[in-house]
Amino acid sequence: MSRGRNLSPFLSLPYENFYKNIKYLEHSNNLFNTLLIGINIFTKKKTQFLIMIDTHCHLYTNEFENDIDAVIDRASNLGITKFYLPAIDKSFTKSMDILEAKYPDKCFAMAGLHPCSVKENYNEEIEHIKWQLTQRRFCGIGETGLDFYWDKTFIKQQYECLEIQIELALEYNVPLILHTRNALNETIEVIKKFDGSGLRGIFHCFGGSLEQANEIIKTGFFLGIGGVLTYKNAGLAGVLKQIAMEHLVLETDAPYLTPTPFRGKRNESSYLKYIAEKIADIKNISLIEVEQITSKNAEKIFGL
Repeated sequence: MSRGRNLSPFLSLPYENFYKNIKYLEHSNNLFNTLLIGINIFTKKKTQFLIMIDTHCHLYTNEFENDIDAVIDRASNLGITKFYLPAIDKSFTKSMDILEAKYPDKCFAMAGLHPCSVKENYNEEIEHIKWQLTQRRFCGIGETGLDFYWDKTFIKQQYECLEIQIELALEYNVPLILHTRNALNETIEVIKKFDGSGLRGIFHCFGGSLEQANEIIKTGFFLGIGGVLTYKNAGLAGVLKQIAMEHLVLETDAPYLTPTPFRGKRNESSYLKYIAEKIADIKNISLIEVEQITSKNAEKIFGL
């Protein structure tokens, strides 16, 4: 706690207003939790500390090979308790397994094939996923989906791989994590075909319109909100104002899509707090509410 800082004006605020103003005092999660302990002493109320879940991060990639322990520590010190690891392709299986084994209570791996990794050998990749699923339990299938931005050579195969992975998610009763770029409407239409099947999951890195958001919500899927929300011209803030918190989860997509103020640098899970703070500002609610609701949503999806 900083010496000489007078906390009395904040401690005298109504209980709910204190949370809305705490960001002005928040130097670290340790300080915030210390203040909450103090409130508990004075008010005799039980308070839940900061807990966040990064529902989408690639912490097993080469970008983190030299400092992954520090990355996990920084995130954990901010109250980020779980890290969900979507797959890219089988070339990353070993590094993902190693990270999950090192942090078995924090890191949870998925099995899947990213649409940008759908190439000539896609059948081999799908067989690898099927083999993985016979060896152990995974927290989800993905990330899969449709990406028409980089290369349209394998569009037909992307559709095929998506539907195969949907069937695997249903067979193993795990959530489906969707990636879509320049193909959001097309992806939504595929998911609609499985209405009533019990299919559930996340549209990762959502950046669409209000109409598209509502279409996704109707399918029972959640919207993954990441660093794009903090970008000045993204336009996502206006959409989120009209979407209930019960449909949102937090994600970083680390090492990609770094939020402001670190855009252009490597992303990491500790930056999840900037996304949560932005949501709190947009929705005019406390940071605590954002974290509690989105964490509850994540637990509902993954069931871990």
